[in-house]
Amino acid sequence: MELSSDRLLNSKKQKAKSSRAGSGGSRFKLGGKKEEAERQRKLELIRTPVLSCYRIAVISLKGGVGKTTTTTALGSTLATERQDKILAIDANPDAGTLGRRVRRETGATIRDLVQAIPYLNSYMDIRRFTSQASSGLEIIANDVDPAVSTTFNDEDYRRAIDVLGKQYPIILTDSGTGLLYSAMRGVLDLADQLIIISTPSVDGASSASTTLDWLSAHGYADLVARSLTVISGVRETGKMIKVDDIVAHFQTRCRGVLVVPFDEHLAAGAEVDLDMMRPKVREAYFNLAAMVAEDFVRHQQSHGLWTSDGNPPPVAAPPLPGQPVPGQPPVPGQYVPGQPVPYPQQPQPGQPYPQPGQQPGHPPTPPGHPGQPGQAYPQPPGQPYPPQPGHPGQ
Repeated sequence: MELSSDRLLNSKKQKAKSSRAGSGGSRFKLGGKKEEAERQRKLELIRTPVLSCYRIAVISLKGGVGKTTTTTALGSTLATERQDKILAIDANPDAGTLGRRVRRETGATIRDLVQAIPYLNSYMDIRRFTSQASSGLEIIANDVDPAVSTTFNDEDYRRAIDVLGKQYPIILTDSGTGLLYSAMRGVLDLADQLIIISTPSVDGASSASTTLDWLSAHGYADLVARSLTVISGVRETGKMIKVDDIVAHFQTRCRGVLVVPFDEHLAAGAEVDLDMMRPKVREAYFNLAAMVAEDFVRHQQSHGLWTSDGNPPPVAAPPLPGQPVPGQPPVPGQYVPGQPVPYPQQPQPGQPYPQPGQQPGHPPTPPGHPGQPGQAYPQPPGQPYPPQPGHPGQ
């Protein structure tokens, strides 16, 4: 029998399942006016417009440290607070478990999506390969059977991101535990933000620090400098490990460090529901989302989508090809919403309809040159074409 969450979890839930929030403020509120003002500042950061796909890679050398949990909880928080399309991909080559963190809507995997890339032309084409959590986060699962022989390699990952990045403003990648497997090169090369996962333990912190060492030595020093470290599953009652020392160490190496308290709901390893988390844990992932969003401006500027002179950020995506640019006159013949369609051009009163091969709006080809493509032979008035047997002129 399958070891599913329906079988292993107690059925009693203290809180109702979450649903996507409205367009108002954040889903939860803690503290007084000062704290609420700070939370509103972070919420505005999280909701920063993203006009070019922003890619987040969640990595760790050590397994079982909360990498998949962080991917799902962060993605769910971004989806809830931003109210746009957020995608998480399982790029773990060794039977990844991201697919167990949301209620599966399809048995399709990332390998199935790669095979279907030539036929993926719209968001709805891609949606057939994703499962959506109650938060709005979508995930693309990987095979859970380690015996599957089909590999998901670097080229596959890059092709998938190229297609998915056209539909999702933010993509999170739950990577494998190694740094040398095939797809990892693409994960690192395409990442705009790196999140390193550590546990409040000697081996967990050492592995995370070794990961940063390896990345810095292999050409990813810039990515390391703007990375974030998450120390996951910290118990308030723990006395053995000096968590503050771990935080201080990574603060010298990364852009920011965040401590996520232990949470029984997340530790169960089943579907992630933000409303089932402890408030402190929910707030920790909200803060992590804000820390990630602090890098959105740099990313947009690097793609030429933001101005560096202090102008306000754009509030909408650029027009699609062929659409008019606001504030500029439309190109002749271009479709303008609310205006009559200029093509096909209708003939003016008294003008003949265009002949076959003649462009609408162009004068007819002068007669006397029969035999040109699309041009009728000149004929006497009133005589049908082609001339019929028995008619004059035969």
